This record gives sequence, structure tokens and C-alpha cells, in this order.
Amino acid sequence: MKKKVIALFSAVTLTAALLTGCGSGSDDKTITVAANATPHAEILEQAKPLLEAKGYTLEIKVFSDYVQPNNVVEAGDFDANYFQHAPYLERFNKEQGTHLVNAGGIHYEPFGLYPGKSSDLADMEGASIAVPNDTTNEARALVLLQDNGYLTLKEGAGLTATKLDIVDNPYNIEIVEIEAAQIPRTLQDVNFGIMNGNYAMEAGYTVTENALLAESAESDATTTYVNVIAVKEGNENSAKIKALVEVLKSDEIREYINNTYNGGVVPFQ
Repeated sequence: MKKKVIALFSAVTLTAALLTGCGSGSDDKTITVAANATPHAEILEQAKPLLEAKGYTLEIKVFSDYVQPNNVVEAGDFDANYFQHAPYLERFNKEQGTHLVNAGGIHYEPFGLYPGKSSDLADMEGASIAVPNDTTNEARALVLLQDNGYLTLKEGAGLTATKLDIVDNPYNIEIVEIEAAQIPRTLQDVNFGIMNGNYAMEAGYTVTENALLAESAESDATTTYVNVIAVKEGNENSAKIKALVEVLKSDEIREYINNTYNGGVVPFQ
């Protein structure tokens, strides 16, 4: 009787181990990514068949903000996210105590100044300009204005600049700090708005057709503000994350980006 119990226990243990192994193997072939809708989720959709050919299933969930995609990766609910540039990721880690790392740069989205109540740069005197209220993107917006001669920032302010760092404002511009996703909805209330590329595109704007000012392709912003695949520290060298980054940097995805976004999204190599 004792031998039968031992044998039965051994069989159950072996079966459980095999099932556990199958579950783990299946998970290793599924890649879950949190992303903003445009262009990130759209680009990921194009990556699905390319990843399938490598034996991976890509699952995408769209988020509309810049906070939850990081929180869900930190919590281990998603393998990766794709929505942010490297300076924002670094700032988020510092402020929130998260442990996320850059697994690979994929593309760059030029920042632009778009018309609101005004559509002519001649109206810049006394203009109200909406800018993102998170630190790195606000700094980026202010640098765009500085590069075009509309204001001067305190020396060394760099990627941490806010409107408090403006030392010369010859056009008496009013800087209106607004959550990045809300700027397209508030353009009717300000003269101009400086928008992240993804939110501009979601609102139907393109940097080449609608922006009155835009970052130069030769500017430092091209390499500084690259949108990245972010993962929890320690997962950046996993096989499935490497496969994801490899596909997103492939010629097929580069061609899709160049043919789809009219200069609003630029592949990064």
C-alpha cells in the first residue's frame, strides 16, 4: 500500500512539474507590451507577423497616459512598454523609485509648435503657449522656443528646465503647463501648443504639414529623445526582448515608419 502511495505521489509530482514547464515555456513565447496608441501600438501591430515567424506571440495593450505603462512593467504585469523617450524614463525612475531600463532605441518623434487660436508666428508677442507639464518634455518644449529665439533659459538648465528657468522673455510669452495628452484638446484656449509627436498624430497633425516650428533632424534632440523599449531591470537580455527589439529595428519596420508618418516618426539606428 505504501509503495502505491509513493508511486502515485511521484506521478502527480512529475505531472505537475511537466505542466509547470509547459506554462513557463509558453510564457517565454508570449511578449506583452504596454503602449500608447499612435504611433507605438500601430508599429507594434506591424511587428506581430515578423515576431510570429520567430515563434513569438505579441500582445499589445494601449494606454493613454505616461504613467501606467511604466507602473505595469515595474509590477511585472507586462514584459515591456513602448511609449517614452530615454530622458523621461530616467526621470521617472528617479522620481518614482522604479527599476526600468532601456532595452533598445526604436524611433524619434520631432517636437513641434502647432497653431491654436493663432496660426501665424507673427502673433508670438504676448502669446500663450501650452507645453507638457512633465519635467523632461517641458524642458524640451522650452529648448525649442529658445533655439528659435523666442526666449532664453538659465545656463545649465538642460533637461530639467521649467518656466522658472526663463531668464529672458522678450516676447512676453505666457507658458501654460498642461498634461501632455490634454494639449490637443486645449489648443482652442491658447495661441499655440507644443506637442509630443504621438499626441499630435493622434489629433490629426503632422510635423511636416502643420507644425509652425519643429526640432531639426540635425539637432541633439534626434539622439537624446529616442523612443525606447523599456523593461524591468534584469530582463533586457532575455531572448524575447531581444527578438522584439530586433524586429522593431528591422528593414520592414523602418520602411513602414517612413511610408506612414510623413516625417512625424523617424527610425533610429
